[in-house]
Amino acid sequence: MNHIQLLASFATARCRRFTQFLIFNSKVKAFTQQINSYAHLWISRVQHAINARVIHMLDSHGTLQARAHQGLTPSRLSVARGVAAAIGISLFIPMAHASSGSIDAIKPKDFIRMSMDQREAICLIKLYGKESAFNPYAIGNLSGKYHTYGIPQLKNALIYDKSPIEQVRYGIKYIDHRYDGDTCKAWTHWLRKGWH
Repeated sequence: MNHIQLLASFATARCRRFTQFLIFNSKVKAFTQQINSYAHLWISRVQHAINARVIHMLDSHGTLQARAHQGLTPSRLSVARGVAAAIGISLFIPMAHASSGSIDAIKPKDFIRMSMDQREAICLIKLYGKESAFNPYAIGNLSGKYHTYGIPQLKNALIYDKSPIEQVRYGIKYIDHRYDGDTCKAWTHWLRKGWH
């Protein structure tokens, strides 16, 4: 393979990765918007349930004014009013909005499925399943000169402190470099040699 073909192959792999990243990015945005809408709905329902419960408790035990006529002293009545005001204020203060989410909240297998086409995703999931069983704390090659770390089982110990998604990203960069971005080539190599 001459230099021009090698550069063309490398550029094609980079373009494909960039396109896949754009698709993945739009899927992540849609996913986080869906999570936010569910979070707002859930917060609204919880707030409504709490308000209904407090109203029911006050109605079942009588209002503060009715209790005042049943013999509460003025000092106890003012304490009761203060407590009721504090409860009411806390229940009706708007709750904080759900965060926009983090990519690290996505499971590594879902990240892989969203960031590449189905064929390559299947190959990478099989590969990392065999390498580390998707354990970000896995350490391999314990009897060898160089240990391997994390989900992709790379030789760089710095990957061990990264999040699972960052580990997968580093593994994909390694595959881009070694196998021209083809995860199925890496999987085939693993099937033949037991490492990639």
